[in-house]
Amino acid sequence: MSDTEQFKSLPALVGVNDERERAFKRPAIASVRVSPGPYLAAGSVVTFFSAMLLRAEFDAPALLLITLSWLLISLLALTDRIVFDGISLQRRGLLASFLHLLFGYRKQLAVDDFETVETQAVRTLRRGGSVRYRYRTQINGKGKQFVIISAGRDYRRMVRELFPLIHENKLDGRTRDLRDYLHDPTFLERKAQLSQLASPDVLEVSEAEFKLTGKSKRPLAVEATEATPHDFERAHVLRRLGNELRVSGRLREAGEAFRRALNVRPHGAWLIYDFARLLRSQASAQSDARLLSRARAALRLASIRAKNDLVLLPLIGESFLECGDARQARLALQKVIELDSGNFKARVGLADIALREGKLAHVIHHYHEAARVSSEQALARYARSEGEYYMQLNNDDDYLATELRRISWLQTVTRIRRLALRVTNFSVLLALAGGVIDPSAAGVGWSMASSALIIWLLTLAGTKALFHRSKPRSV
Repeated sequence: MSDTEQFKSLPALVGVNDERERAFKRPAIASVRVSPGPYLAAGSVVTFFSAMLLRAEFDAPALLLITLSWLLISLLALTDRIVFDGISLQRRGLLASFLHLLFGYRKQLAVDDFETVETQAVRTLRRGGSVRYRYRTQINGKGKQFVIISAGRDYRRMVRELFPLIHENKLDGRTRDLRDYLHDPTFLERKAQLSQLASPDVLEVSEAEFKLTGKSKRPLAVEATEATPHDFERAHVLRRLGNELRVSGRLREAGEAFRRALNVRPHGAWLIYDFARLLRSQASAQSDARLLSRARAALRLASIRAKNDLVLLPLIGESFLECGDARQARLALQKVIELDSGNFKARVGLADIALREGKLAHVIHHYHEAARVSSEQALARYARSEGEYYMQLNNDDDYLATELRRISWLQTVTRIRRLALRVTNFSVLLALAGGVIDPSAAGVGWSMASSALIIWLLTLAGTKALFHRSKPRSV
């Protein structure tokens, strides 16, 4: 570029920078606190080294280190937030301001640049027929990643404001459920009371006896014919209530809501699909293979009832994959491709199945087709990058060997990191207990804990380094 062209481009560059500054100063519509896990880990490491200084009789430096460190860590954790301003997600707080001041870096991602949004549900407590879920939503795009952890009202507000703006093809099943069915617990409790669901004792018996295809005194066709519009409306309300109860972890009450809805509409494809997802949640919560088998059967019935529904069939295929049935997932997704060869979700799902079977050529084909048919720029960019990555693996044996080696090292380092953490915790307990019983046991415990902690820190850094894909060699 000549000097004249560079001079002419300066106003445009200044305008881009000003736009970024204005975007960062937009008021927040919703915000959630960043997960305190990394801050707690840093505080624990600092506390350990402070204890080592105290053991070496450096009392003043140890007390100063632990006091200042925990004050700073607490301040950083309390101010570190992920903010949504209606257009983009941003990382704000003291740590984000410090990184911007030091390196000129700001973590920001526009909603249109989201590529994938995936949510994981972690069970934290199970009591009776209810499960307490902790949701972890991961948003990826343009090499950036945001992780949002469920934390009460702030998380629900973020879901309500952000998720409806994200393109449907970027959402996985759990994220879609949160977008449509996550509500305040108080509101959901009132709604469940108005629906007059049975008591928990009755639900426990009915849950064990209810079957999707159970016998009835009247034929199902007669039941469907005799159902009034009011009955169909009630079935719709009960289906929505069942999904809301399922997302909130009240699985037994959700089963009762679906049972009542299925008594009115036993042939509803969407209703059977949602009931299958409930069975999948119950199977996971109870570690019950029989319930998982019933979930697969319900999904097969839903795929038959769905006929040519191009919205429902890709979701059924995705749920089949969650249940571990790749064969039925392929059948459902291939049916979608036969009806609509430009369906993005079906193409990506078939690529995932082909990857599990080791068919790299099919993976490349499906990703390239997904990139070709997608009208969303971020989705096309994501599918194109995935297709190019697997094409590089398919065409370059050295690169394939490098990636396999990286994945093997990552698995090994992850196992060592988990073992080192367990050894550190055990050694600290041994050192504390040994200090009361035998001083020599305390010394052994502190030595083991120091070595294990150093190994844990090294493997933590190794995990972060090995997590990213290797760059192919330039020819």
